[in-house]
Amino acid sequence: MTVSLKTVTLNDTHRALGAKMVPFAGYDMPVRYSSDLDEHHTVRRAVGIFDVSHMGEFRLRGPQALDLIQRVTSNDASKLADGKAQYSCLPNHDGGIVDDLLVYKLADEDYLLVVNASNIEKDWNWIQHHNTKGVEMEDISDRTSLFAVQGPKAAAALQKLTDVDLSSIPYYSFVQGTFAGAPDVIISATGYTGAGGFELYIPNESAAQVWEQIMLAGQPYGIKPIGLGARDTLRLEMGYCLYGNDIDDTTSPLEAGLGWITKFTKEFTNSDNLKKQKEAGVTKKLVGFVMDGPGIPRGHYELVDADGQKIGDVTSGTQSPSLSKGIGLGYVKTEFAAPGTQIFVQIRGKNLPATVSKLPLTKGTEE
Repeated sequence: MTVSLKTVTLNDTHRALGAKMVPFAGYDMPVRYSSDLDEHHTVRRAVGIFDVSHMGEFRLRGPQALDLIQRVTSNDASKLADGKAQYSCLPNHDGGIVDDLLVYKLADEDYLLVVNASNIEKDWNWIQHHNTKGVEMEDISDRTSLFAVQGPKAAAALQKLTDVDLSSIPYYSFVQGTFAGAPDVIISATGYTGAGGFELYIPNESAAQVWEQIMLAGQPYGIKPIGLGARDTLRLEMGYCLYGNDIDDTTSPLEAGLGWITKFTKEFTNSDNLKKQKEAGVTKKLVGFVMDGPGIPRGHYELVDADGQKIGDVTSGTQSPSLSKGIGLGYVKTEFAAPGTQIFVQIRGKNLPATVSKLPLTKGTEE
């Protein structure tokens, strides 16, 4: 039985640009247009545009909207002012994570939740199950396009397309306005590359014109379309978790280093058990590491100590374009989690040395 892939609005555009298309999270998505290396450096040095319209968007409205968000997410959404966004997660009842997400406060009693493409149905059902007080929920995923324009030259490239002063939007803040002639665009100073830039939420009917205008405006700055391949190496250099690799239904936010989005100033799903875990201390931690010599770590490779005893597993790994070394994320026993600790990655039957490193593993931009 073949499952038909969903397509983003600009699928034909990506094919015309020569993108290599692959199935990803149920969608036909561009993995690269030129080379992962070239696209990675373009974002770190200049500006690139990703079409990430496969992501999910839910609107939550009504007097009980904040109450619902507070009960299902780990971060404290009551701290959000209008025009602010917050990274958070949906804990499950077993100590793991349903998904990680962004929470946007559009206005009082009006929120936008942005979830991972692979989890749209799962997240919707989870939140709906907890919606016991009549919050109006609307899934707008299929009519919303999302472009991430990332890199040190992103603001300069985009500024001529809007009257909004892009340089005045603080990190994790957003403005709603006209952009490239399209009304009601959310211009958000967020992204998953560490290189700076904006994420643009656009009604599908305006997606083609906005993409075209961005490509034109970005020409003097060397803009290029960027695929999922470079998106992965960029986020991995920053130590950003990818759901399904580094966090999932079995990983605790505290183990994953997401204690900073786990606020015990309120009650939320499984908060009592997570609080006990925090007090007792976790037995494993997600760490970043850099290979000491040759070798490229990959997901599911074993991590061992100097005696070859297993201490954990790689969750994500790649060759870092910025460092020209193998890098990875993985869970290790807590006693091996301190930066500077030597660990070993089992690659093709050999135990190759690596060093646990502070995150991010590299700066977000290249000189």
